[in-house]
Amino acid sequence: MKTTTENVSRGRLQSMTPDRQAFLLLRTVFTVAPVLFGLDKFTNILTDWTIYLAPVATAVVPVPAQTFMYVVGVVEIIAGVMVAVRPRFGSLLVAVWLLGIIINLLVLGSFYDVALRDFGLLVGALALNRLSPAGSWRRHS
Repeated sequence: MKTTTENVSRGRLQSMTPDRQAFLLLRTVFTVAPVLFGLDKFTNILTDWTIYLAPVATAVVPVPAQTFMYVVGVVEIIAGVMVAVRPRFGSLLVAVWLLGIIINLLVLGSFYDVALRDFGLLVGALALNRLSPAGSWRRHS
Protein backbone atom coordinates (compact mmCIF):
# COMPACT_ATOMS: atom_id res chain seq x y z
CA MET A 1 0.00 0.00 0.00
CA LYS A 2 1.31 3.43 -0.91
CA THR A 3 1.85 6.04 1.73
CA THR A 4 0.26 9.46 1.50
CA THR A 5 3.67 11.05 0.92
CA GLU A 6 4.36 8.72 -2.04
CA ASN A 7 0.97 9.52 -3.55
CA VAL A 8 1.51 13.27 -3.14
CA SER A 9 5.01 13.08 -4.65
CA ARG A 10 3.81 10.93 -7.55
CA GLY A 11 0.86 13.26 -8.13
CA ARG A 12 3.13 16.31 -8.14
CA LEU A 13 5.51 14.66 -10.62
CA GLN A 14 2.67 13.57 -12.90
CA SER A 15 1.15 17.04 -12.83
CA MET A 16 4.40 18.62 -14.07
CA THR A 17 4.64 19.43 -17.73
CA PRO A 18 7.15 17.40 -19.76
CA ASP A 19 9.36 20.46 -20.26
CA ARG A 20 9.45 21.05 -16.48
CA GLN A 21 10.37 17.39 -15.91
CA ALA A 22 13.11 17.63 -18.57
CA PHE A 23 14.42 20.83 -16.98
CA LEU A 24 14.64 19.19 -13.54
CA LEU A 25 16.32 16.07 -14.91
CA LEU A 26 18.91 18.03 -16.86
CA ARG A 27 19.55 20.49 -14.04
CA THR A 28 20.10 17.61 -11.62
CA VAL A 29 22.50 15.76 -13.93
CA PHE A 30 24.46 18.88 -14.87
CA THR A 31 24.74 19.81 -11.19
CA VAL A 32 25.76 16.42 -9.79
CA ALA A 33 28.08 15.18 -12.58
CA PRO A 34 30.42 18.19 -12.76
CA VAL A 35 30.68 18.36 -8.97
CA LEU A 36 31.49 14.64 -8.68
CA PHE A 37 33.95 14.70 -11.60
CA GLY A 38 35.49 17.88 -10.21
CA LEU A 39 35.98 16.30 -6.79
CA ASP A 40 37.50 13.23 -8.42
CA LYS A 41 40.22 15.38 -9.99
CA PHE A 42 41.64 15.55 -6.45
CA THR A 43 41.42 11.81 -5.74
CA ASN A 44 41.69 10.08 -9.14
CA ILE A 45 39.38 7.33 -7.92
CA LEU A 46 37.47 7.04 -11.20
CA THR A 47 40.55 7.33 -13.42
CA ASP A 48 43.91 9.01 -13.79
CA TRP A 49 42.58 12.24 -15.29
CA THR A 50 46.00 13.38 -16.50
CA ILE A 51 45.92 10.83 -19.35
CA TYR A 52 43.13 12.91 -20.93
CA LEU A 53 45.21 16.09 -20.93
CA ALA A 54 46.91 17.13 -24.17
CA PRO A 55 50.58 18.01 -23.57
CA VAL A 56 50.03 21.39 -25.22
CA ALA A 57 47.88 22.37 -22.21
CA THR A 58 50.80 22.13 -19.81
CA ALA A 59 53.05 23.78 -22.40
CA VAL A 60 50.74 26.81 -22.44
CA VAL A 61 50.20 26.77 -18.66
CA PRO A 62 53.56 25.50 -17.34
CA VAL A 63 52.43 23.47 -14.35
CA PRO A 64 52.46 19.72 -13.69
CA ALA A 65 49.54 17.85 -15.24
CA GLN A 66 48.06 16.97 -11.84
CA THR A 67 48.16 20.62 -10.74
CA PHE A 68 46.37 21.51 -13.98
CA MET A 69 43.75 18.88 -13.09
CA TYR A 70 43.24 20.45 -9.66
CA VAL A 71 42.33 23.71 -11.41
CA VAL A 72 40.05 21.77 -13.77
CA GLY A 73 38.39 20.19 -10.75
CA VAL A 74 37.70 23.55 -9.14
CA VAL A 75 36.21 24.90 -12.37
CA GLU A 76 34.00 21.83 -12.72
CA ILE A 77 32.73 22.15 -9.16
CA ILE A 78 31.95 25.84 -9.73
CA ALA A 79 30.17 24.97 -13.00
CA GLY A 80 28.00 22.37 -11.26
CA VAL A 81 27.08 24.78 -8.48
CA MET A 82 26.24 27.45 -11.07
CA VAL A 83 23.87 25.03 -12.81
CA ALA A 84 22.15 24.44 -9.48
CA VAL A 85 21.66 28.11 -8.61
CA ARG A 86 21.57 29.81 -12.05
CA PRO A 87 20.82 27.08 -14.60
CA ARG A 88 20.51 29.44 -17.56
CA PHE A 89 24.05 30.78 -17.04
CA GLY A 90 25.49 27.57 -15.58
CA SER A 91 24.36 25.49 -18.54
CA LEU A 92 26.27 27.78 -20.90
CA LEU A 93 29.33 27.56 -18.66
CA VAL A 94 29.12 23.76 -18.79
CA ALA A 95 28.62 23.81 -22.57
CA VAL A 96 31.71 25.99 -23.11
CA TRP A 97 33.68 23.82 -20.70
CA LEU A 98 32.65 20.68 -22.60
CA LEU A 99 33.70 22.32 -25.86
CA GLY A 100 37.12 22.94 -24.32
CA ILE A 101 37.34 19.30 -23.27
CA ILE A 102 36.37 18.16 -26.76
CA ILE A 103 39.03 20.37 -28.36
CA ASN A 104 41.61 19.08 -25.86
CA LEU A 105 40.73 15.46 -26.72
CA LEU A 106 40.90 16.14 -30.47
CA VAL A 107 44.30 17.83 -30.04
CA LEU A 108 45.44 14.87 -27.94
CA GLY A 109 44.64 12.66 -30.94
CA SER A 110 42.92 9.91 -29.04
CA PHE A 111 39.82 9.26 -26.94
CA TYR A 112 37.56 10.18 -29.84
CA ASP A 113 34.81 8.12 -28.21
CA VAL A 114 34.99 10.33 -25.11
CA ALA A 115 34.96 13.44 -27.30
CA LEU A 116 31.80 12.20 -29.02
CA ARG A 117 30.17 11.47 -25.65
CA ASP A 118 31.11 14.94 -24.46
CA PHE A 119 29.55 16.40 -27.61
CA GLY A 120 26.29 14.70 -26.63
CA LEU A 121 26.62 16.21 -23.15
CA LEU A 122 27.28 19.63 -24.71
CA VAL A 123 24.01 19.33 -26.64
CA GLY A 124 22.26 18.35 -23.39
CA ALA A 125 23.69 21.41 -21.65
CA LEU A 126 22.40 23.60 -24.47
CA ALA A 127 18.98 21.94 -24.15
CA LEU A 128 19.03 22.79 -20.44
CA ASN A 129 19.80 26.37 -21.36
CA ARG A 130 16.80 26.51 -23.71
CA LEU A 131 14.53 25.02 -21.01
CA SER A 132 15.79 27.49 -18.38
CA PRO A 133 13.62 30.59 -18.31
CA ALA A 134 15.24 33.90 -17.43
CA GLY A 135 15.44 34.18 -13.65
CA SER A 136 14.86 30.42 -13.28
CA TRP A 137 17.25 30.35 -10.34
CA ARG A 138 14.57 32.19 -8.37
CA ARG A 139 11.52 30.26 -9.53
CA HIS A 140 12.87 26.70 -9.73
CA SER A 141 15.00 26.43 -6.61
